[in-house]
Amino acid sequence: MENSKQVSVIVPVYNGEKYVTQCIENLLHQTYKNLEIIVVNDGSTDRSAEIAEQYPVKIIHQENHGLSASRNVGINAAVGEFIHFLDVDDLINLEFYEKTVQAIVETDADMACCGFVFERYPFQTQKIEHKLLVSNLEDKLSLTNVANYGACWRYLFKTSFLKNTPVYFEEGRLVEDRVFSIQAVFYANRIVSVPDAVYFYKNRANSIMTTKNLSLISKRHQDRKHAQEFQRHFAKQNQFVLDRKLNHRRWQYKFLGIPVLTQRIYNEGKIKWYFLGIPIFQKKEMPKKEN
Repeated sequence: MENSKQVSVIVPVYNGEKYVTQCIENLLHQTYKNLEIIVVNDGSTDRSAEIAEQYPVKIIHQENHGLSASRNVGINAAVGEFIHFLDVDDLINLEFYEKTVQAIVETDADMACCGFVFERYPFQTQKIEHKLLVSNLEDKLSLTNVANYGACWRYLFKTSFLKNTPVYFEEGRLVEDRVFSIQAVFYANRIVSVPDAVYFYKNRANSIMTTKNLSLISKRHQDRKHAQEFQRHFAKQNQFVLDRKLNHRRWQYKFLGIPVLTQRIYNEGKIKWYFLGIPIFQKKEMPKKEN
């Protein structure tokens, strides 16, 4: 399709020198060429900025303020008609922007929603099978499953929508997407699903989600609890029901407020055990045969 509408891709980077090259080249080889690549260097102490400067990108340097602050800076700096958030250590398929831009242009939706491959927990991978356009709140919540998967990177947004809606990332949190995304889904006029756009959520050592630092694990759990409480309050305030069918039941053993041992039972009969947030065992319960 014609590349007349620019996409601003916001890439926060903190000590991501291992991934910067691959991330930027993944963007430069997109079938959709009209991209404004905004690299927000969040106080990196490695060669991240130096590597990024070798490419045709816009670089914003700031002191280390975290992922949320970097995304907010990127929103304010974006001049494209659309905005996408891409984590530096992840990937997208090469038709990602071609397909999502086309879907929004054709439907005049505020947001396009893609599927994703969850490398760490493959059973949580979400595929988009059909192109759908939804505007009813119940259908928007169901299509996006935002109550359970709040990741902002699975959406392409109209820039005008983000800049004219009271939706920003809450700074100082390690689990920032859920608060942002549920508001965006609520306020969007229409959301279109895009089967041919796929985000690859990679499993990287020492990331926020895989760190073994006990203080960061504790902080992550506190922020996840805060995000869930925000979701409940926001739903109650706006008179809608959150669908949390993903996790049917959860049991935890905590030490000093830190979840040490967790059991999750999923609707499809899958049971997983976690130690300090790391999966250690799983099994699939088979349905009992009727006599």
